[in-house]
Amino acid sequence: MIRNITTLLFLIFALNSFGQKESHTKVLLLMGSRFDITAVSPNQEKALSAIEAGISEIKRIEKLISSWDPNSQTSEIIQSAGIKPVVVDQELFNLIRRSLKISDLTQGAFDISYASLDKVWHFDEEMKELPDSATVAASVSKINYKNIILNPEERSVFLKDKGMKIGFGAIGKGYAANKALDIMSKMGLTGALVNASGDLISWGKDEGGKDWKIGIVNPKEKDKIFSWLNINETAVVTSGNYEKFVTINGQSYSHIIDPRTGYPVRGLCSVSIICPNAELADALATSVFVLGKDKGLELINRLNGIECLLITDNQELFTSENLHLDYIKKPITNHKYQIKIGDKHAR
Repeated sequence: MIRNITTLLFLIFALNSFGQKESHTKVLLLMGSRFDITAVSPNQEKALSAIEAGISEIKRIEKLISSWDPNSQTSEIIQSAGIKPVVVDQELFNLIRRSLKISDLTQGAFDISYASLDKVWHFDEEMKELPDSATVAASVSKINYKNIILNPEERSVFLKDKGMKIGFGAIGKGYAANKALDIMSKMGLTGALVNASGDLISWGKDEGGKDWKIGIVNPKEKDKIFSWLNINETAVVTSGNYEKFVTINGQSYSHIIDPRTGYPVRGLCSVSIICPNAELADALATSVFVLGKDKGLELINRLNGIECLLITDNQELFTSENLHLDYIKKPITNHKYQIKIGDKHAR
C-alpha cells in the first residue's frame, strides 16, 4: 500500500479523551533517553505510586543491561570477550537469547554485537569527517551474533572473539517499557502508557475510558495530526533518521547503522512497528530500517500480529498489508496531551 506524502516524516501523539478518571504523567531522563510515564486512576496517590514503581523497574533494567556501568553483568561479558564465559542472571540470559532469535529472523540486520562500532561513529558529538574504511572494516570484523555462545545449562554467555562487544540500544528501551508497564498494570490502575523516546506501549483505557489514540503527525508541523491509530495493550515503536545524525560535506548520516557493513543506512527516514510487545517492536523497527523498504515489508508481512508503517527518503508512505489508518481530511491540533515519540531528552 502506498500514498504519496509531501515533506512528511513520522512522529506520534497520544490523544487522550476527557473523562472522569484522571491521568498523571511524569517525564524524566532514564537510560539516556526521555521517558513519559502515564497512569490513569481517579486516585492520585495510587497513580503516582504506580509511576514510581515503573521508574524503579526501568532503573533496575538499566543497571542490568548497561555497558557503561563497569560493574554490570553486560560489562563483565564484554570484558571477558575471547577469554571466558560469564554466568549471568536468567533475565539477562533470556534477553540475549531472544535477541539472537531476532538476529536469525532478520538475517543479521539486527545484531546486539554491533556495539564494537561505538568508537567509530560519534552521533552525539560533532564529527568532522567520515571514518576511514579500514577502521570501519576492523570494527565490522568483530560483529557476528553467531559468535555469541550461550550455554543454557551453565546460564553463561561467551563472546568468542577478543574485542567483541554487545549492546542493547536497539532492544533495551522496548524491554524496559514492557517490564515497567507490566508492573504498573498490577497496581489497581484503569490504564497506563509508557513512552520510551519512541518505544510506546499501552495498557487498559485512557482517562475517558476509551482505547488510547495514537496520532500520526508531520514533524515539520508537529501539532498537526493527519491520521491516527486506536490501540489497547499494543506497542507502537518508531525509529527515525531525522533527530540523531551528523552532516559531513553536506551529506547527512543517520545514527542507524547496518551492522553488516558498518555504515549508516539510507532509503528510509522513518519506520514504525505496531505489535503487542514493545521489545519485539523495538528490535524490528531497527531491523526494517536496515533491511530497507522491500525486504522490510516482506519480513513484516510474513509475521502474524505485527504491522508496520514506513516513510522513504522521498516522502512516500508505505504500510504492511493489514495496517489500516484513519485519515483526516483537515489536519487537527491537540496540544494538551501530546507525547512526541522520538524525543531523546526530558524537558
